[in-house]
Amino acid sequence: MTQMRTDELAELVRGRVAGDGATVVERIADLEHAGESEIAYVENESFLAVASESKAACLIVNERLSEQLPGRTLIEVVNPKLAFSLIGAALHPPVLREPSIHPTAVVAENADVALTAYVGPNVCIGEYTRVGAYTRLEAGVVLGANVTVGDDCVLHPNVVLYDGVSIGTRVILHAAVCIGADGFGYVRHELGYQKFPQVGTVLIDDDVEIGAHTCVDRAALGRTRIGRGTKLDNMVHVGHNCDIGERVVIAAQTGISGSVVIEDDAVIGGQVGFGDHTRVQKGAIIGSKAGILPGKIVRPGVWWGIPVQPLDQYKRMNAYLNRLPQMYERLKQLENKLARIDEILQDEQD
Repeated sequence: MTQMRTDELAELVRGRVAGDGATVVERIADLEHAGESEIAYVENESFLAVASESKAACLIVNERLSEQLPGRTLIEVVNPKLAFSLIGAALHPPVLREPSIHPTAVVAENADVALTAYVGPNVCIGEYTRVGAYTRLEAGVVLGANVTVGDDCVLHPNVVLYDGVSIGTRVILHAAVCIGADGFGYVRHELGYQKFPQVGTVLIDDDVEIGAHTCVDRAALGRTRIGRGTKLDNMVHVGHNCDIGERVVIAAQTGISGSVVIEDDAVIGGQVGFGDHTRVQKGAIIGSKAGILPGKIVRPGVWWGIPVQPLDQYKRMNAYLNRLPQMYERLKQLENKLARIDEILQDEQD
């Protein structure tokens, strides 16, 4: 179990201790349920009442709030949630595996597996594949031929990397991620569909994390790329020849068609659907369940709706839609009035 003093944790996050810097902390916990050896964070003023009742050994707070929690051991920082995340990583380091190759693993004779790597049960490593230093391949991982896996990576159970795929350093692939399957490309002819060649590759840059059951297709020609520091949630699909930039965040169940470009620092909500050849520019934020038509350029700003539109426009449209029942009743009243006027005019004419 990892234990750290409060003053050590404060130094780690460049914070300041108010109270007893010698207080020992063992674990992180949520504010309401934290115990006497645990640390929690206070995100904003609305949590002060819960914080005052918390049994946590130490609280991480914004420096503006510390005076409202007298008598507590505190770490004062600018961003409590970020500090909590950093402290969590220090108190709960990742599981380390002793370097070894499990006897049930199948490793090609010409594969290059680092001496410090861990290769778990029933792993399969193909010809001319390279596995970097301190990388973990958990049970059932399959690496095809000519695959490159960088240093300090973690591939959780049943991850599959097809032939020719490359991933960088410190990449985390969660259970059942599939990288490099053929893209969905066909040419229609009189007898049905001819498969378009899917002979490209996939490049995953450093510090990428990909959630469970996510699929990234190989390029038809060229490469599919996911840039440094990008995070993909569970059950995301990235089509062939997509180019996703650095520090992009994509939430669960988003589907991205082929040849989509998503520039650096974009934020994509859950269940967003992308048509092919769309471009999301740097600084764009796309809300959940949005639909983006093929070839669309999404410029910086907040976007929502089907088809996707600027947030202010989407809100106005929603306001109109919410008033449809009242507008319908008014329309019926006006129709009735017009009908009565027509009757009166008809009577006068007669």
